[in-house]
Amino acid sequence: MTKLKIYLFRHGQTYYNKNKVFTGWKDSKLTPKGIKQAKIIAKKLKGKKFQVAFYTRLSRSKDTLKEVLKYHPECKKLIKDDKMIERSYGSLQGMSHKKFIELMGKRKLNLMKEGDAVENLDKESRKEIEKLLGKSEYDAVHRGYNIPPPKGESFEMVEKRVKEFIKGLKKFMKKEKVNVAISAHGNSIRLFRKIMEKASKKETVKWIIPYEDYFEYTVEA
Repeated sequence: MTKLKIYLFRHGQTYYNKNKVFTGWKDSKLTPKGIKQAKIIAKKLKGKKFQVAFYTRLSRSKDTLKEVLKYHPECKKLIKDDKMIERSYGSLQGMSHKKFIELMGKRKLNLMKEGDAVENLDKESRKEIEKLLGKSEYDAVHRGYNIPPPKGESFEMVEKRVKEFIKGLKKFMKKEKVNVAISAHGNSIRLFRKIMEKASKKETVKWIIPYEDYFEYTVEA
């Protein structure tokens, strides 16, 4: 039986990440730090071998993959697949975390609308929200899974498309007998991990997906 490999990694820091802005499907470019992080991932994957690489339409995915591919002349095929794109934050995309907190303060936070959008906030902003809401209300938002932000996607919705991607990926790998690399995004990786590692929802929402590392999985063919 052949053991095939999946190398999954997150793009480097973008300007929206740096400036604490909800990104989602907005096409924010890599910062100089993000490019350095992409180079770090590239060096960590230098000794691995893969013949096919997947990316999404967003430039941060493509530009991170570009750094990785510098060490992989054996990779002859690139495939764009937006089933692994970042979670859509809908109406929150392009909004700063600070503005979001201000709006929540004014509206006293409608959980049915904002849902688990707080999951994407930085640590300091989360503390501000916890003070504003109280511990129990904050936990309800932070650990939300099924409720999407306005016009956006919940984790449950992202999991559905990522599950479809994994199903097709495994079939493709077994047929072609190839290892693959995937340049993806924090929340699509979060759900990819949940499915591959058979993790609980509670575990999944707690994970911090790193910029400078990768995840490796084995598919038997």
